[in-house]
Amino acid sequence: MEKLYPLKFKPILKEKIWGGEKLKNLLGKKWPGQQKIGESWEISAYQNNISVVSNGFLANNNLNEIAEIYMGDLVGDKVYGQFGAEFPLLIKFIDANDDLSIQVHPDDSYAMEHHKGKGKTEMWYIVQAEKGAELISGFSKEINKNTYLTALNSGNIKDVLNSEKVSEGDVFFIPAGRIHAIGPNILLAEIQQTSDLTYRIYDWGRLGNDGKPRELHTEMALEVMDFDLYKSYKTEYKKQANKTSNILSCPYFTTNILNFDTPVDKDYNLIDSFVVYMCIKGSFIISYNNKTERVEFGETVLLPAVLKEITLIPEPSAQLLEIYII
Repeated sequence: MEKLYPLKFKPILKEKIWGGEKLKNLLGKKWPGQQKIGESWEISAYQNNISVVSNGFLANNNLNEIAEIYMGDLVGDKVYGQFGAEFPLLIKFIDANDDLSIQVHPDDSYAMEHHKGKGKTEMWYIVQAEKGAELISGFSKEINKNTYLTALNSGNIKDVLNSEKVSEGDVFFIPAGRIHAIGPNILLAEIQQTSDLTYRIYDWGRLGNDGKPRELHTEMALEVMDFDLYKSYKTEYKKQANKTSNILSCPYFTTNILNFDTPVDKDYNLIDSFVVYMCIKGSFIISYNNKTERVEFGETVLLPAVLKEITLIPEPSAQLLEIYII
């Protein structure tokens, strides 16, 4: 069996009524026609959206096929034991050219009971935002089910929500149960569980492509909502030049950031997991086993768990998100 190497995948592009042109113009994603593309699923094992390899001898094989063959060598023995051949994370870039619906996601137990699937905890890293761009995360005041429903039914739901102005580098952790929405003029990286369960709460009176209002999920949203008020909804972290800095860790994923202009050696012998790199600035080369793989801005790469010692070489500088499971 041939040895594994850093894997790139063909982006799975999603047309959205709120999508724009930044995935094409800034990140270099390509698609024909004038569709509004809102999401680029970079690595996915979700249902009928299985990522297909675009480089090396495994090109045109999909992620599930490779996981079934290479198992722990690809994702790590512990990860394979827990998730099997289904890759446990869904990695995306999102371009919001308009308001996304206000929504909430269920946790694992509710999702299993009602959908026989997984819940959805996620995080956002702001890659680019125009001046004044905002998103919604959590509530802005003390609230309960009754006051929430009063605000929702009167069309004043935004009055009780926490809006945040955002800029490049901001991070928001969105655990299952937290009400949220991305606003216009934001390009972000999203790391989440392999799930697409979304309960839509409010859609700004917008009509779908069929000319009808999109479905709302008021009752289910009410059952999973976290009504607690938090002091802060933005994740604070420190970034150091040429050193890997942790952004956040949760049971579903760990995300770090590396901003570097000199080669960096990485040793993953203590991590029994795959590693994902999302290039969010510049470009770099992965040097492994006397071979190399170049990664450009906007590209995402899956580093198999069996590759434990590599070197990252910037060209001449780069910034990346590093994602794995502990």
